[in-house]
Amino acid sequence: MNKSLIDARRARAAVFGFFFLAGLVMGLWAAGLPSLNDRLGLGPARLGSVLLLISGGALVSMLVAGPVVDRFSSRRVCWIAGPFSGLVLLGPALAPSYWALAVLAVVFGIGLGVTEVAMNAHSVEVERRYGRPIISAFHGTWSLGGAAGGGITSLVLQARLDPQVLLIVAAVVVPFLYVPAARLLLPDPPEHESSVDAGAKPGASLRWGLIALLGLAAFAGHLSEGAAIDWAALHARWVLETDPAMAPLAYTIFSVAMTTVRLLGDPIRARLGSVRTIQLAGLFATAGYVLVLASPLAGESLRVVCAWAGWALAGVGLATVVPVLFSAVGAAGGRVGRALAMVTAFGYSGLLLGPAVLGYVAEASSLPVALIIPAVLAAVVALAGSPAIRSLLHLSAPAPVAAEPAPARD
Repeated sequence: MNKSLIDARRARAAVFGFFFLAGLVMGLWAAGLPSLNDRLGLGPARLGSVLLLISGGALVSMLVAGPVVDRFSSRRVCWIAGPFSGLVLLGPALAPSYWALAVLAVVFGIGLGVTEVAMNAHSVEVERRYGRPIISAFHGTWSLGGAAGGGITSLVLQARLDPQVLLIVAAVVVPFLYVPAARLLLPDPPEHESSVDAGAKPGASLRWGLIALLGLAAFAGHLSEGAAIDWAALHARWVLETDPAMAPLAYTIFSVAMTTVRLLGDPIRARLGSVRTIQLAGLFATAGYVLVLASPLAGESLRVVCAWAGWALAGVGLATVVPVLFSAVGAAGGRVGRALAMVTAFGYSGLLLGPAVLGYVAEASSLPVALIIPAVLAAVVALAGSPAIRSLLHLSAPAPVAAEPAPARD
């Protein structure tokens, strides 16, 4: 077995570790929010401001991280960003007041944003080495890490232990867990090889129009995903009038469908191709939202089943959007940090703006009317994503070799 293949396999295991730990950090933070709210007496408005500050810090840091990754390599940035993203859990764990938490929330967001760009850039590099789709499973592992963080927090609360202590322990332990994974990342290419690659490959300077088209698909996909995360259970309770204990199952079904397809999605993309996969992703997600919107029209015994089927379809479709878009950026060749950072920032904006926009629309009209927005944007995933990916694949295709001229005849 040659050294390049050994390096690729080691790096793949490392990236799995990075995605799991990043999901774990996010899961611990999210699951600990109620306890943090109780400890500092935040209330909905202040808690919302903290979440906004985290998102703002992450968004700005993503835009900065792209050029940094291109300049210093994703490996070097991962070495710093991964442990830092775990260490900054100390912020929410030890914040003595709302104002201290507000400042530390920005720092926490910066850690999340830089890690997101660096580990995704490295995942693209590893996929290039493999020569086949492997990115989707990384994102599925992130979801598993988030579930693990929520499960650990739940166990701590059931044992009547202090969740603040859990965050402190995690902030101390998680940075050390990143180290063995970081040691397995791909080595940096020689400087001359990196500069030649960056100058010769079209991916090093993707056109802004193409990045914007990819960003639009990412924005649409993330907003549609955020709508399911924030509103699936509320739709079941408010619109379908289900039992309070049953309502959360709507989001659970969406989440399980999304995680399962992400873990199994790489062979699907290898078989169908990236363009066909993004088209089907938009189709399934749109069909899922149509079922959800139509569920109140079904019979009383079928409306919940119809909605569950819709959320499952939406999860299946939206699962592959980000992996396919990121992989397409990597397929174009060259340094990917800037392009990935821009696409990630577009997507993160959708996740950030979606809940608020849908809330305002639902308040002004109704929740079913608000859910028309993600239904339309699910279709935009295919409409914007497929031509963008087709263009990227065209950029990455090798130029045809010119035929040698025939010898002249006397």
